[in-house]
Amino acid sequence: MNALLEKPETIVPSEEDAALAAESSRILASKPSEGEFRVHLDDGQTLALPRAVKQLLAHLLTEMSHGNAVTLIPIHAEMTTQEAADYLNVSRPHLVKLLEEGTIPFHKVGSHRRVRFRDLKGYKDRITADRAKALDELAAQAQELNMGY
Repeated sequence: MNALLEKPETIVPSEEDAALAAESSRILASKPSEGEFRVHLDDGQTLALPRAVKQLLAHLLTEMSHGNAVTLIPIHAEMTTQEAADYLNVSRPHLVKLLEEGTIPFHKVGSHRRVRFRDLKGYKDRITADRAKALDELAAQAQELNMGY
């Protein structure tokens, strides 16, 4: 099995790593996005990479430059209920309630629940969109009532 699926590692950048990531991010952002993306290795080899890798690398470097921890999770990865709860920043019992209500799809492996990251991300995106919509509606109501916001 893919090591990334077995145990995704969280990378916490040091201050030196963050500074190097900031510099690298600026350089990468200044390069045109069309055409092939090539990386030259110390041993003289050149790797031709998909264009999507440049976007991913730019995002990764930006997050690291801010000192943020970074974890790559494949979209098809399955997570335990504790991992899923940690991703949503909720308690495990609350997550289990969402699963049992059918709010988030899951399946069982033996007696253990497993959640696909794709389903978890979809739920999180829906909740984020619902919150933004509610805030927009509240702001509009405040404007209509001349509440000074």
